[in-house]
Amino acid sequence: MKSNMGTTDRVIRLVLAVLLLIYAYSQSSWLAFGGSLFTFYEAGASWCVLYQLMGKNTCPLAKK
Repeated sequence: MKSNMGTTDRVIRLVLAVLLLIYAYSQSSWLAFGGSLFTFYEAGASWCVLYQLMGKNTCPLAKK
């Protein structure tokens, strides 16, 4: 898997994952917990399934 998310996207997903985790805990929702874990994974791996399917890449180009 190639990285396809930039820093801004990763930070947004990390915040979203934390919010989902809080919601999952407060509502005892296993579905929200699973979504939170997947969002944590996306932020950590800097890779997004949806971006991959759409061919989108917000990761900055590597300098030579």
